[in-house]
Amino acid sequence: GVEKMTDVGSDESTDTLTGAADREWEGFMGATFPGLYAMIAQDYMHKYHMTREQLAQVAVKNHFNGARNPIAQFQSEITLDTVLKSTMVAEPLRLFDCSPVTDGAAAVIVAPLDRAREFTDTPIKVLATAQASDSIALHDRRDISTLDATVAAGQRAFKMAHLTQKDINMVEVHDCFSIAEICAIEDLGFCKKGTAGKFTADGETALGGKIPVNTSGGLKACGHPVGATGIKQVCEIVQQLRGTAGKRQVDGAKVGMTHNVGGTGATVAVHILGRV
Repeated sequence: GVEKMTDVGSDESTDTLTGAADREWEGFMGATFPGLYAMIAQDYMHKYHMTREQLAQVAVKNHFNGARNPIAQFQSEITLDTVLKSTMVAEPLRLFDCSPVTDGAAAVIVAPLDRAREFTDTPIKVLATAQASDSIALHDRRDISTLDATVAAGQRAFKMAHLTQKDINMVEVHDCFSIAEICAIEDLGFCKKGTAGKFTADGETALGGKIPVNTSGGLKACGHPVGATGIKQVCEIVQQLRGTAGKRQVDGAKVGMTHNVGGTGATVAVHILGRV
């Protein structure tokens, strides 16, 4: 996967990215992804009473992890105050709630398991791969703060791997905006609906927590080179499973998950990987 986003101006990159949303209604009306995810955030916060401080903890945690990742776009820790005082983008999302424009590339080698050791001494097995789709436009969704495609893809992957959430040691989720991580960890079943804000603020998704989320720094701090993001997530999990993730290493990592989203949840791909 590869993406060179800085070769064009912000208007062109925004227009290109908007192609992953609904062109006829959302795009035509000027709704870009910050605005669409802001609607998700507003809906979520209204329903479940998540605080602005809890939402900001997603970015604080991911920058902490990115500061320990030598390939991350942003390698500096930030404070809660940094997020809350950053420029407003689309209420309630501020600059530090949003993933950046990123250049990047990532690659994996996929081979039959019986041949894998021809290429590496530490092969990682694909235990499950699942994909699910939903309507493109938010206004057609059953519930805009639940990504049904994530729920479906996650359930299929767990069933395929014969595993549950308790078996996953870490997960890379699609945190294009901080609210996206909140929704993802609930929709994948790592915590109950409406509790992800407190779950995050309590440190359960941090390194050393109950389920470390986005050890790479996620899309927020590691970067979001759109065409490479899904493969980059796999690369992070592979490093974790091989025990080569350095300062962000999850102790005893044996099984990891990736979660990649198209648009606001029109399509979702989930993979579960394990040590051989």
